[in-house]
This record gives sequence, structure tokens and C-alpha cells, in this order.
Amino acid sequence: MAGYVSHGRFVWYDLMTTDTAAATDFYTKVAGWGTAPWQGGEPVGGGEPYVMWTAGEEPIGGRATLPEEARALGAPTHWLAYVTVPDTQAVVEKTKELGGSVLMAPTTMGGVGTFAILRDPQGAVFCPFTPEDGPGGEVSAADVGHFSWHELYTTDYEAAFEFYSGTFGWKKTEAMDMGEMGVYQMFGPGFDGEFSYGGIMNKPAEMPGPPQWLYYIKVPDIQKAAERVKENGGQVWNGPMEVPGGDMIAMCVDPQGGSFALHSVTGHTGG
Repeated sequence: MAGYVSHGRFVWYDLMTTDTAAATDFYTKVAGWGTAPWQGGEPVGGGEPYVMWTAGEEPIGGRATLPEEARALGAPTHWLAYVTVPDTQAVVEKTKELGGSVLMAPTTMGGVGTFAILRDPQGAVFCPFTPEDGPGGEVSAADVGHFSWHELYTTDYEAAFEFYSGTFGWKKTEAMDMGEMGVYQMFGPGFDGEFSYGGIMNKPAEMPGPPQWLYYIKVPDIQKAAERVKENGGQVWNGPMEVPGGDMIAMCVDPQGGSFALHSVTGHTGG
């Protein structure tokens, strides 16, 4: 079910990687994406031209070289998602007020909008984004080739939800008690209690690294996609497996160390 959302939509995904050519080769084979040059000039900070990922004819994100200063601070290859807000500066101020930090101050790109790179109070990185033409728009279930689920692994899922609810207007949807692993709290835009963008949970002790977001790419065949991950130098560290509701997922790492996941819906897991 589609619905209009005034803000809080996931609209763009950037891969910050140590090897853009290798990453392009990997994700075009695994996700079936195409690529297209960015016509808006050089990326912020200069460097090589920015290249967009396309699902069919639709741009869904891009890839860029992980800056040297970020590498020097220990930042690995990673995905960043952009979430729409009416006022990026207001989210920056709210984030600082609640104990988060600013990694990149609000920056405006002509013809695009204003964005910032922030770290939430528990340590996960995210990007508020104010499009030049306004943050409102339709949201609905993702098509194949698009990102279909957004999962936050954190140290305090309740505090994290309160933070993102305050900044993006997200509402609680379903919740699952996972026993020793705690509660898995799903969240959505609020126009329909059944529609969720993703879930928030406490990070398992055995999961390496700081709190982080994990983004799921929708594929038509989870088994074939997982095999392509391994054939092209990546790793599948969990799955493919069935989740409540019957869908299939697999959690993966690309050859440069970037975490991502795969998702296929019921009825589209066998070929």
C-alpha cells in the first residue's frame, strides 16, 4: 500500500568504498544494477566523478571513493542512506542536543538539496536530506533492484527509536520478542500501521564493529544472488534463511568490506 509522507523517507543510498571500479563490478553482478554518470558536476570535495546506481532506468544511489581523512580515522567501506527532512539544520541541532555528533556539516548542492552526515547518540551514521523540491512524496513496497528494508543494530533500541522518531517522525509498527536477543522493533511512516521501513534491535555481542545500519537489496532469487556474492569475492555470513512471514534474507560483505543484505519476497526465492 502506497501513501504520501511529508518527511522521513529513505530516498538515496551511497556506497563509500576503497575501490570504486571493483565495487561497480561486484554490485552490477550481484544486484543487477546499471550505472550512469552524474550530470551535476564533481562530488563535494572533488575527486573522481560521481557515478549513480540504477535499477532499470531509475537512479537509486551512487558510489564514491571513501575519503582519505575517513580512512585515517578507521572508517571502513560502508553504505550511507539519506532520509528526507524539512530542515537539515534543525536535525543537526537536534542530534547535538540529544548526544549525537556531526561528521559533515550541512552542505548544499545546487539542483539537489542540502544534506549532512551525522552520528546518532549510540554511534550509527545517517544522513538527513532536504531535497530542493521539498521532502514530501509517495512511499510503497520496494521493487526488485531497490532497497527494501533498513535495519539498525544499536546498543539501546528503545533510546534509538526515540531519537529517530524525534528527527524523522517514524512510528512504531510491529514488534517481535526474540527471546535472549531482545525485542525487534519495526518502524514506519505512520500512514498505515502495517507498512514498515525496517527494524531496530540491540546489536548481538558477537557482531563486530560499532552500532550500524544494514540495508537490504531486493532480489528475485535469494539463492542465486547469494551465490553471485561468493563467486565475485564477497562473503555471505548469515543465510540465506527464512524470516517470519516467509521472506528470505542473506547478510553479506562485499570484497572491500562493506556490509549489506539481500531480500527476496515469498514466491520469488526459487528462480
